[in-house]
Amino acid sequence: MRFDILTLFPEMFSSPFQESILAKAIEKGLIEVRTINIRDFALDKRRIVDDAPYGGGQGMVMKVEPIARAIEQVKSEDPSVRTIYLTPEGKPLNQEMARQLSSRSHLILLCGRYEGVDERVRELFIDEEISIGDYVLTGGELAAMVLIDTVSRLLPGVLGSDRSAEEDSFFGSLLEYPQYTRPASFRGYEVPEVLLSGNHQAISLWRRKEALRRTWMRRPDLLSKASLSEEDKKILEEISKKDVS
Repeated sequence: MRFDILTLFPEMFSSPFQESILAKAIEKGLIEVRTINIRDFALDKRRIVDDAPYGGGQGMVMKVEPIARAIEQVKSEDPSVRTIYLTPEGKPLNQEMARQLSSRSHLILLCGRYEGVDERVRELFIDEEISIGDYVLTGGELAAMVLIDTVSRLLPGVLGSDRSAEEDSFFGSLLEYPQYTRPASFRGYEVPEVLLSGNHQAISLWRRKEALRRTWMRRPDLLSKASLSEEDKKILEEISKKDVS
């Protein structure tokens, strides 16, 4: 999968993609990450990419021409590429959205700065607007990193095991069950005995119950989206009764 990042600060992306899982995915050819400096597409010698807003107001607005030229260059190589604008006004990024994006082979990620982009960029060139949360960042670069990480880990071969992504939080709209490792005892806190039993069926049931319990306690809003079996519903009923009592 290929990501083309349109940004005014391409150097911000050098370190995150040289470490850990994403670095290995790039090395294996599972993902490709290219940074494109929007300034390279400016129309003047000074490489100006922003200007004061019509009608007055604070801050500067990113100009339409350099962004348009950058997007059009990428699209000349791949007309089917989908263009995403990272903005607080976009749809909130969630696991289902990441899963849908992971089915594509090529994405353009536009990183806004200042007071945002000229509205004509959005009207003419943007296919989708995405937000990583209800807060404001200095620019879209950090949001682009989050999106690439979230989407990439869903691609076959990126994680050590393809089942790892299935056991993450938000898979199936449930939070992940608690995890433990050695030592079995730490300052009086013990690892649940079932995890030491070697009984895989019992362990699987315990993990399902704990995922349901944790979701019910911390993010009950997710349960309305979850695909719950009759057994899951019984477990939740038991959990709710214990909590009330």
